[in-house]
Amino acid sequence: IYIPHFCYHEKLSIAANCRMCLVQVEKAPKPLPACATPVTNGMKVQTHSEQAIKAQKSVMEFLLINHPLDCPICDQGGECRLQDLSVGYGGSDSRYAEPKRVVNNKDLGPLISTDMTRCIHCTRCVRFGQEIAGIMELGMIGRGEHSEIISFVGKTVDSELSGNSIDLCPVGALTSKPFRYSARTWELSRRPSVSPHCGLGSNLTVQVKQNRVMRVLPRENDAVNECWLSDKDRFSYEGLNSSDRLVKPMIKQDRQWKEVDWQVALDFVAKGLQGVRDRHGAAQIGALATPYQTIEELYLLQKYARGIGCDNVDFRTRQSDFAADAVQQGAPWLGMPVADIAQLDRALVVGSTLRKDHPLIALRLRQAGKKQLELNIINPVDDDLLMRVAGKSIVAPSMMVSALAAVVRAVAQSKNLQVPADVPNAEVDAGAKAIAASLTSGKNAAVWLGNMAQHHPAASQLHWLAQKLAELLGAKFGFLGEAANSVGGHLAGAAPRNGLNAHQMLAQPRKGYILLGAEPELDAFDSAQAASAMKQAEF
Repeated sequence: IYIPHFCYHEKLSIAANCRMCLVQVEKAPKPLPACATPVTNGMKVQTHSEQAIKAQKSVMEFLLINHPLDCPICDQGGECRLQDLSVGYGGSDSRYAEPKRVVNNKDLGPLISTDMTRCIHCTRCVRFGQEIAGIMELGMIGRGEHSEIISFVGKTVDSELSGNSIDLCPVGALTSKPFRYSARTWELSRRPSVSPHCGLGSNLTVQVKQNRVMRVLPRENDAVNECWLSDKDRFSYEGLNSSDRLVKPMIKQDRQWKEVDWQVALDFVAKGLQGVRDRHGAAQIGALATPYQTIEELYLLQKYARGIGCDNVDFRTRQSDFAADAVQQGAPWLGMPVADIAQLDRALVVGSTLRKDHPLIALRLRQAGKKQLELNIINPVDDDLLMRVAGKSIVAPSMMVSALAAVVRAVAQSKNLQVPADVPNAEVDAGAKAIAASLTSGKNAAVWLGNMAQHHPAASQLHWLAQKLAELLGAKFGFLGEAANSVGGHLAGAAPRNGLNAHQMLAQPRKGYILLGAEPELDAFDSAQAASAMKQAEF
């Protein structure tokens, strides 16, 4: 049953601001808002009766009184809920003869453009910040016709999820600043995709015009990212259109870079790699990628490398400790379906600035924290997670092993169990006791290693301790992946079997390198070492 609406959204609380969903309820003295009216046994509701339609048209007339006729230039045109509903419920002319209200636009930062005269005060953007993003950066002031949405004391909107306010706005009051005036929605072709930057693998819709990415929007998937998207996934497409990007193959001749066609470039690469193999053997070639590449690319890279006799292939360029590879079973994944985070009552995250590294995981933890979840943190950075943290141990990176060992000891003591052998000696301080008390009081717990733990010089020791802690608790154990194919790279076989890992390839410079989407000077654990290895390579 269709009921027109503006302020209602399935992921937000009920506000009943817009009144567009007025319906006729039997024995009620006046129309009632469908979104806020509790259902009772025997209730009879008419959504398209004469009274309901009259009420809905009256609300639409009020909404259009002050709304500007910006449709020809508004970026929301063609996907605007107000535009669509005004066709069905609006009049062909207006009885209102007074001057329209005009609202000054606000500068919310480099990502969100404002045209606040178009605002219909549905408060979706306000409720999103308060209920989902965890920080109320927008709010409403004033009364009646003088009401307006503003940021807190004129500040910009800096949330890592701020772009979702653009999607939620049912009119053109909030639009994408990078996309502004660049295309109309009906001119764009749509391509389903997956975010490369997010370890969650957020589902995207990439909108393209004339072979150029114009906009990226979330593709709804309740099992992964729901209907949300982080700003780095939403706006990073701008890098695709950067003037610094290579658009044609180039080879270096006489110390100068020259543009060539693909066949010349491929022949040059094949000849160069064959020369290195003939002179030094295939073991002197190294293939490096990053987890930001697609599974197909990673599979082809390892297939090619092994096809020329080289097993030195790896995508984990930021990692330095690979000792856990010998005992690790399967790919390092989350350890549970993403949707099951909502059922957790206890969690420990080791080495992750969640809002920066995994904003949508942080969002799910925040939502679970409103119910039963107690979150615990061991981290070098005291990050504001915009939610209550039951216990935390903020330590220097060099002390992370000791901090985690202290929690393992505290949990073993709390449960009257023997401390696992080989757990390092560590002082069980108040922070460790608080984390242990929280974890042992739950029934459904998870222990996760974040980016900083996986890239730590003692990553294998942190891995072993976290696994032992999960066993003591009967908890799920997993990893918060760095990028979309932190797991896919393992499944594609882009990790060494008997060859050198990424760190060894740079510590023991090869004569030739194949780089897939990798800039070793920026992506490697040791930048100076990586730069030196690149300089020493023949090809």
